[in-house]
Amino acid sequence: MAATLSFDQLRSILVATATHLPDHRKRPNRIYEMADAALGAFAVFFVQSPSFLAHQQEMQRRQGQNNAQSLFGIDQVPSDPQIRNLLDPIAPEQLATPFWQVFEQLRKGDYLQAYQGYFGRWLCALDGTQYFHSQKIHCPQCTTRVVNGSTHYSHSLVAPLIVAPGENRVIALEPEFVQPQDGCEKQDCELRAAERWLKRNAHHFAAGSMTLLGDDLYCHQPFCELVIEQGQHFIFTCKPDSHQALYQEVALLAKIGGVTEVQQRRWNGQRSEIWCYRHATRVPLRADTKPLYVNWCEVTITDEATGELRYHNAWATDHALTESALHDFVIAARTRWKSENENNNVLKNYGYHLEHNFGHGQKYLALVLVMLNLLAFLFHTALDLCDEQYRRVRTELAARQTFFHDMQALTRYLYFASWQALISFMFTGLELDTDAPSSRRRRANRR
Repeated sequence: MAATLSFDQLRSILVATATHLPDHRKRPNRIYEMADAALGAFAVFFVQSPSFLAHQQEMQRRQGQNNAQSLFGIDQVPSDPQIRNLLDPIAPEQLATPFWQVFEQLRKGDYLQAYQGYFGRWLCALDGTQYFHSQKIHCPQCTTRVVNGSTHYSHSLVAPLIVAPGENRVIALEPEFVQPQDGCEKQDCELRAAERWLKRNAHHFAAGSMTLLGDDLYCHQPFCELVIEQGQHFIFTCKPDSHQALYQEVALLAKIGGVTEVQQRRWNGQRSEIWCYRHATRVPLRADTKPLYVNWCEVTITDEATGELRYHNAWATDHALTESALHDFVIAARTRWKSENENNNVLKNYGYHLEHNFGHGQKYLALVLVMLNLLAFLFHTALDLCDEQYRRVRTELAARQTFFHDMQALTRYLYFASWQALISFMFTGLELDTDAPSSRRRRANRR
């Protein structure tokens, strides 16, 4: 394995991008650099403290040094209004590069071996989520809808994630925003945003190395054809109501023995379950003179003892389906739910406050701040994968919000010369060491 990917290396990736952000100011008197604004906003999201910069300004006044500079490399600590003014004109794609550079560093360092479990392919879950809604506040990037005569403004995005079965960490990739498009009269939507993302970013993955996961929305022939055109694969939820032609074909095939049925008994760690698979080859995705032919798989899981239904779903895919691969296929397909549980739910409810309006701006601010928030989430994930001390501290504190609260308090009152000094202070304070997996076990042994 390559050398540990440190916080300083991660920070240098962001600094390299931040120092090259375009400066739209016309006045020559520039106290704050664009990098200070971007790194300042990132620091707020990384520490998850809206008051972090104000606290560091106060520390600088009292102690002549501050954690914004030592931890994040901020030269002059800007105020919140200054950050908003400086970042508002910045298009969000200006901050896309760090997502891919962090992913590449993790890949090269062999930290992502567990994420290539489905026949050596990456599983990339696509999911849309709304993060802002108002009937008053809006900007040119808002999507709109009229409900009972009232105009509703909102922001949403498609959040692509690298996921893996049995892995509770997801790797955030560059998002794609649902927003008005130049020269397009139609309202933008999640599926069009996903198309843009795929066209722009498929080259980051070797041909055939990525399988896209998505709900029924993505099981749409033009999008599936685009995935194949880009040299990748797909597993998308496929519902009867929206794919009547496919299910009619499945019903006809079932009458002549063209649908294969397989039953397996499996232990889930607590109880025995019966997994019933049905799968068919080369069925039309839609009623068309030129349909895309896909493979179809359905699974029904019941409790062996009670007969209770535990799970049911079905998918369309371009992957070949064989009896020996059915279980792995379903496990991979079900991993899509991590986009909701391990990403959207965490970002909205467990520390990152994705739906909070940190500043809407007049142009791109609402989008840029989300990019920096997602980068903070990605950096924490990378540290959890790469930094043993960080991982031990996070494990010991258990709740993500407890970790943030401790970090907020420490950086408010104490100066740390580096990130490593901070995490080592927490590691030592929790009485962790390399010989015992947790201080709880050590305390239990003492009792």
